[in-house]
Amino acid sequence: MNFFERQRQVRRISVRLVVLFALAVAGTVAVVDLAVWFVIGVGSPAETVVTALVVASVLTVALIGLSSLFKSISLRRGGGARVAESLGGTAVPPDTRDPDLRRLRNVVEEIAIASGTPVPALYVLEKERGINAFAAGWSPADAAVAVTRGSLDRLNRDELQGVIAHEFSHVVNGDMRLNIKLMGLLFGLLVLFVVGRVLTLVRGGNRNPTPLIGLALIIAGAIGMGVGRIIQAAVSRQREYLADATAVQYTRQTAGLVGALKKIAGLKESSAVRNPRADEVGHMLFGSAKGLKGQMLATHPPLIDRIRVLEPNTRPEELEQLRRQWATRPPSGAAEDRAMGLADGSTRVSGQSGSGTPGRGHVPGGAQAPGSRAPGEPRTPAGAGLGAAADPAAVVAAIGGVEPDALDRAGRLLDRIPEHLRVSAHETEGSVSLVLALVLSAHPDVRAAQLAAVGRHFGEAAADEVRRAGQALTGLPPELRLPLAELAFPALQRRTPEQQDAIMATLHDMIAADGRLDVVEYCLSRLLHEQLHEARHHRPSWAGQRYSVAAARTATATLLAVLADAGHDDSGHDDARPAARAFAAGLGRLPGDWRGVAYAPPAAGVVALEHTWGALDGMPAHAKQQLIEAVVTVIGHDGRMTVSELELLRTICAMLHCPLPPVAQAPGRVA
Repeated sequence: MNFFERQRQVRRISVRLVVLFALAVAGTVAVVDLAVWFVIGVGSPAETVVTALVVASVLTVALIGLSSLFKSISLRRGGGARVAESLGGTAVPPDTRDPDLRRLRNVVEEIAIASGTPVPALYVLEKERGINAFAAGWSPADAAVAVTRGSLDRLNRDELQGVIAHEFSHVVNGDMRLNIKLMGLLFGLLVLFVVGRVLTLVRGGNRNPTPLIGLALIIAGAIGMGVGRIIQAAVSRQREYLADATAVQYTRQTAGLVGALKKIAGLKESSAVRNPRADEVGHMLFGSAKGLKGQMLATHPPLIDRIRVLEPNTRPEELEQLRRQWATRPPSGAAEDRAMGLADGSTRVSGQSGSGTPGRGHVPGGAQAPGSRAPGEPRTPAGAGLGAAADPAAVVAAIGGVEPDALDRAGRLLDRIPEHLRVSAHETEGSVSLVLALVLSAHPDVRAAQLAAVGRHFGEAAADEVRRAGQALTGLPPELRLPLAELAFPALQRRTPEQQDAIMATLHDMIAADGRLDVVEYCLSRLLHEQLHEARHHRPSWAGQRYSVAAARTATATLLAVLADAGHDDSGHDDARPAARAFAAGLGRLPGDWRGVAYAPPAAGVVALEHTWGALDGMPAHAKQQLIEAVVTVIGHDGRMTVSELELLRTICAMLHCPLPPVAQAPGRVA
């Protein structure tokens, strides 16, 4: 099942949830109506009975609906951070020197880069000694990943990687949004129960019907909540199996995830979460919030079943043996890391690995790679740089997943970014200077105008910081620009909305200083703008409407024309010129009749894409899959994809909410 099929599955589940919830509400209303009818009495006039039943039904539906809507909106507005903080989560400091927290951040960043998703906010539930974790948020842009202190203490790096990969599956597959919908729906039924309890306390004489109506609401709410919990548990168990499978796909080994599950089964603390609000988010957790205690409405499959899916020969006796072994000497993740040859628990020693995970070597970050352009050097032509294989099917297969060596490749990529740049990317102030420095021009006059723009928005001291950041970026290979910017995005999201607006305005002025917009600048500014917008508003910067394939026809043609124009030499003068051939090849990947559509590069160049995102993102999943195949066909029509084309491809996929990992690159000629 690829990413697009998983998206269709989530949409089907969402529709099914609405139907089941509507049935639960109907049953709840029926119970309330029955109580109202009983209170009014059989002898009342028919008009009175009908009016009372209609009023009771409307009030019940309104109470449930408005409560659910309120809860859903409040969860959306707070993003994943609000959920994490409500359970006592503490944000991981950007400049932390704690080895456990550094290891956590390192693992999260590796998986984020490898899976093509934004780096989420990180939280630790310091008071929780059980092994557990969760991902929360309305979209990947506002996601937060939280782990318990027990996870940091007891899990080695491979096991922690397996747990984090499991949570990233929920991010990529759309489970977070599904979980928030579930929380909102159940809250509406809970409010009905609470209102019923309040009404039972009302006193006003023997003939006062209020307590009886309150009792009816309690019964109705309890029935509705019971049905809701059953629905929630069934959906959650199904998604947990999928998340386990996706985690194995990410890490390419089962030992880490299996090891984490076995430690949950073998340790006294298990996966228990003691926070009083744990039940509210129980379906979002890696393991059951109640640990190994039995539950009639379990939100997670039995541990032995999850383990056996990954390791079929596991027997219950083995888990019992682990319980006895760890009763007096619980495992230490840090000690296991050292035994596996990890330097400090956060990075691997070159050539060594544990649990079947390949080790990583170190490549000096300051080395100049073929075709690279340091900030301050002239821009290279579109055809220059590193090449990559152009296989549409392979790119589509990689979306929402991780290729066999993608996680290791992401680790090596992060290793190539100098430590001081990674530190700056995590800092609230340093991240701003770093991102702005990525667009500094080589031309002295243009650079001076860009720094003056920084000074106007943030002051001369900030302009000096950007100048120094530009010097620190000298020699950074071009394929590391977007990954470095992606590391900085979470720090930028911590700024106030006014500061974020000022950052975007400054970036816009800097890009406009030379009177033109190249592909690299567009990708950086577009990704930054969209991630900041979605993190603040929890929706795309466009309307977010649904579009049919036919309605998105013009936007599709514009996108392919921009790509053909940006990536191919248009020096020919006949209809068979390279850009036109690439455009035609892309259209050939799409269904329907495109014979009347001729290649016409937009005069606005890459800026023309600004008018296409709403329609393209609004298309159904299968249409997005076909569109990305067409995009790769156009970009790779000359047999390779340059670094700037790869950045544009990743930007397009991000705008379509189809996370694309870094594509494997191979050396290519420099134009």
